[in-house]
Amino acid sequence: MKKLPLTLLCFVSSLLSAQGLNSKKEAIVHSSTRVEQMVHQSVQQETDRIFNKLVNIRREFHENPELASQEKQTQEKIKQYLLDLGLQVQTDHYGHSVIGILKGDKKGKKIAWRSDMDALPNDYPDPEAFKSKIKDIQHGCGHDIHMAIGLGIAEVLSKNKKSLKGTVYFVFQPEEETFKGAKGMLNSGLLSKINPDEIYGLHVTATPVGQIMVKPREMFAYQRKIRIQLKNGLSEDELTGLSKKISSSLFRVSNGGKPWEIQSIVDPKIGLTNPDTVFKDYLFTDGKFNIYSKNSESFLEAYLYETNASRLVMIVPEVQKIIENSGYQNKLLSVSFVQENPTVLNDEKLTHSAIEILQNVYGKNSVASDYGQVPFFNDDFAFFQQKIPGVYFFLGGSNFEKGVIAMNHSPNFRVDEESIRTGVKSFSSLIIERLNQN
Repeated sequence: MKKLPLTLLCFVSSLLSAQGLNSKKEAIVHSSTRVEQMVHQSVQQETDRIFNKLVNIRREFHENPELASQEKQTQEKIKQYLLDLGLQVQTDHYGHSVIGILKGDKKGKKIAWRSDMDALPNDYPDPEAFKSKIKDIQHGCGHDIHMAIGLGIAEVLSKNKKSLKGTVYFVFQPEEETFKGAKGMLNSGLLSKINPDEIYGLHVTATPVGQIMVKPREMFAYQRKIRIQLKNGLSEDELTGLSKKISSSLFRVSNGGKPWEIQSIVDPKIGLTNPDTVFKDYLFTDGKFNIYSKNSESFLEAYLYETNASRLVMIVPEVQKIIENSGYQNKLLSVSFVQENPTVLNDEKLTHSAIEILQNVYGKNSVASDYGQVPFFNDDFAFFQQKIPGVYFFLGGSNFEKGVIAMNHSPNFRVDEESIRTGVKSFSSLIIERLNQN
């Protein structure tokens, strides 16, 4: 056999060594992938195992709703559930809040999952067999579903504790409907005690059951309540005419749409999942201005919905100009926003990471793109996002074939409970993967 030159022998030797190293790396990667697959299979199996239990506790919440600041029984149920899982539990932060703390077997980052707790004051028809036992109070927004999902994630992750590299905080927040709970918890020093690196939450909505929808930045339109203060002397007709002129002058929609027709969010042609959705680039007032007199002065008030944050500062000067051009400059006393809550604003980097994780684990169709912003609704989860990078998801709850329509705050509001299964497995996997991405 012909002897190879020394330089060629060295090259072959190094190549074989490199191939050996690559084989080891590939083996490690394959092994890691198999472990990840096993973890997520365990998540799905555990979710299926506890699903009926979660449905039952959801129905208990639904039958026994409590208004904002009155969530005492709800707090006790959540507290006991988390204690039974072996979590540390804190109830001394604000109101009837509950914090469950799950520490993984390994050190790592800290992630919070938020679920809201309170119900609504309403007497809408409730078609469920397990309807509210409390007169004029209902879980008509889906917070009973949110709590069941939060407890489910806590149970699944507690059973997969060995896979957790870090700490998970389960934040059960009261008083969301009054927009006070998140701010109250923060003002009470929540972050000085738990200080998570990132936070996640969801809201069940009217889209198809099990569909997860998310987008970077704004999920809702910016809501502002505008008040115009005028000297007395204008007739009712003049005030009505002025309010109509203001509404029509501010009015802006895309594609000739009607974004105030909230039921259209599920329409595949114009709804949130269509890039040409009518739920983007709009400004409109919510119905007629409220006109009233007080202390010899007249007031016009209305809610505005604007999708573009940079245009908000233009609205008050524009309204002032409309009034002046209408010949009422001598009557104008002030124009101001008297309510301007922040809107949910998803962290771009975290949102893209969450989408990638969910699609890698549960397939490309597991997350739908959201191209619009929903008017009328909002969530005080926004206050958490001002302090902590976070992502807020929509989770579909409607089953149109069964006549189940999860249109929040509406008569006959119902949720397909399969959404609980989707929420628990998907977001348990998301949290595990985010903890592993240290």
